[in-house]
Amino acid sequence: MAIHPRITGGRRQRQLPLPVKNALLAAVAAAAAVSVVCVLSFTDTLSYLGLRPRDVDKRDSSRRYLYWGGRVDCPGKHCGSCAGLGHQESSLRCALEEALFLDRILVMPSRMCLSSVHNTKGILPPSNATSEKRWETDSCAMESLYDIDLMSRTVPVVLDNPRSWYEIVSRSTKLGEDGVVHVQGVSRAELKQNPLYSDALLINRTASPLAWFMECKNRTKRSSVTLPYTFLPTMAATKLRDAANKMKEILGDYDAIHVRRGDLLKTRKDRSGVERSLHPHLDRDTRPEFIKKRIARWIRPGRTLFIASNERTPGFFTPLSDRPLNVSLTCGTRNQMYKLAYSSNFSSILEPIIENNYQLFMVERLIMQGARTFVKTMKEYDSDLALCDDPKKNTKVWQEPVYTDG
Repeated sequence: MAIHPRITGGRRQRQLPLPVKNALLAAVAAAAAVSVVCVLSFTDTLSYLGLRPRDVDKRDSSRRYLYWGGRVDCPGKHCGSCAGLGHQESSLRCALEEALFLDRILVMPSRMCLSSVHNTKGILPPSNATSEKRWETDSCAMESLYDIDLMSRTVPVVLDNPRSWYEIVSRSTKLGEDGVVHVQGVSRAELKQNPLYSDALLINRTASPLAWFMECKNRTKRSSVTLPYTFLPTMAATKLRDAANKMKEILGDYDAIHVRRGDLLKTRKDRSGVERSLHPHLDRDTRPEFIKKRIARWIRPGRTLFIASNERTPGFFTPLSDRPLNVSLTCGTRNQMYKLAYSSNFSSILEPIIENNYQLFMVERLIMQGARTFVKTMKEYDSDLALCDDPKKNTKVWQEPVYTDG
């Protein structure tokens, strides 16, 4: 239907002369273009910093901020992929330590990259035969792993997606040189002492291209570590802590071992065709017959033993017990054996909340920390109990695997 011309005062509205109309249209178009350019310019600034506005965060806007990147270990070689949770937590802890040292709020990535190598679903039995053996995702929300509010009691943290953070970036760009400084290869001492950096609202650090944790080069000096290794494990999200507490209540008085095999058992052949490994004793020392002999000095037979492992062979640990322990913890095994428990015994607790293997390991880690005696795969510290004496750190020395006793 045709639209009738607008009637004003009983008369047809006078049309503007064509040149004037064209001039107005051109002016409107120019104004629109300018506004688009402004919006895009601001959006580009945010995109450069890896930011997206989302939920409102009510944090004190007077504080100063530290930003390391839109994802753990990115920028760097892990932008297209990611290492396991242990490496990522080392990097995240390094950033948290710097924020604590500088008395700044850390702008933490809102999502965590999930390594495909460490995200297999086999540890929890599928509910049906057609279930996938791998969680179909490459990242997860940081809040699904960690309790941000609990973490902020020690190190103030804000995720890089709230609207308030969007406003902080806007304010920093308006302040110019006093708003945001981009740094690379600058020590944290200089960041704190030099007014060029310390007065800025936002420090945007480009961390080491190898991994964030490389910024903490003095980490080998234990006295220089502000946050202990146990900090992030205890910051697990509420639902993960609740699940772990339920499992510990069922387990009662128990011991635990962490048996890491899988990815650490990789070998390669030398020029003579001989298989070699970076951890020559690991395959032997993490087999049931050797585990039993090793842990007997610390954990007496007959005890409840929780096993966390990435070993996927069904019944692999059965030689440690006559039969796996069920959730009710009924007895019936011989005194020389252990009463075994796995995460799979607690599927009713875990399946409703676990969405990836990172969450599962974080629950298992809380279980292991709560054990009376905990035996690791390899030592972190000299006082640790471990199944294998091979050094945990990568020595880059490929040796022939050892399977004989002694």
